[in-house]
Amino acid sequence: MRAPAFWLAPRPTALARPLQPFGALYGAIVARRMRRQGARPGAPAIVVGNFVAGGAGKTPVALEIARLLLARGERVAFVSRGYGGAARGGPLRVDGQGAGEVGDEALLLAHVAPTFVGADRAAAAALAVGETGPSALILDDGLQSRQIEPDLAVAVVDGATGLGNGLCLPAGPLRAPLAAQLPHVQAVIIVGPGQGGEAVAAQAAKHGVKILRARLEADARAHALAGHDVVAFAGIGLPDKFFRTLEEIGARIVKRRAFPDHYPYSATDIGELVNLARERNARLVTTQKDAVRLPPLPEGVQAPLAVPVRLVFENEEEAVALLAEGLARARPWKR
Repeated sequence: MRAPAFWLAPRPTALARPLQPFGALYGAIVARRMRRQGARPGAPAIVVGNFVAGGAGKTPVALEIARLLLARGERVAFVSRGYGGAARGGPLRVDGQGAGEVGDEALLLAHVAPTFVGADRAAAAALAVGETGPSALILDDGLQSRQIEPDLAVAVVDGATGLGNGLCLPAGPLRAPLAAQLPHVQAVIIVGPGQGGEAVAAQAAKHGVKILRARLEADARAHALAGHDVVAFAGIGLPDKFFRTLEEIGARIVKRRAFPDHYPYSATDIGELVNLARERNARLVTTQKDAVRLPPLPEGVQAPLAVPVRLVFENEEEAVALLAEGLARARPWKR
């Protein structure tokens, strides 16, 4: 799905207000669930979640956390729900499947470390521990599910959009009231500048939650697009984030197309986009998440350029210290 425009308004609009009672009920249910004790998977668990529905940047954060841990000798495995995939039944390891089976996020994670997916995150975590014996599990999402008890929980917030109108689903993007979620996280990671993110940072600081700041940077290869015309498309939670990244590296977007998050592209969709790029004499570009969901292209058709982005912490030492604290809580015998 794509977030409705009224979710991202700075305050509740006429469209949101009739839905507030339903949002209050939904938020109360999620807040109650978050107070439950989750399962202990047998390895330190780091949960990377967000306060709202989609689009904050959990997967880039999870990938960067893994890189930091791997660089320090940790053995890492990912656990994901496999959102957008069709796999059913028990948990499984990501190993050659397509995005239609295990989801696009899982495929990106699997490029960095062993990745396990399943609607039952506790079962997926048990499989990960049994097969790979990780010294750290990283959960991409799962903050509200409480299937796994985290040793460190971080919430990712997009700096530009923050918490949107501040209401709970379906009236707004929040999964539960912010005050109910903050006690369950040790840190908030603000990605990119913006008043929305700073407002969340101020509230988190009042609750004693650590604030880390980060940004998304395009891979150096993407800078070859500077000064060139592109047709950009994205089916992610916040497509405008991708479009802004292209503009920041100097690409000229002559046409942009936004699709729902985790959108399953058809051959017809791609044919229309390819024709659009040809008409504009422009390069067709998209995100890495979208690229793994594309159908096979006709012979002779150039594949869209997938623009790699990476999350960069403004203060990497601060991020490393936070991870060390979380792992130390799970390994009291090593203190």
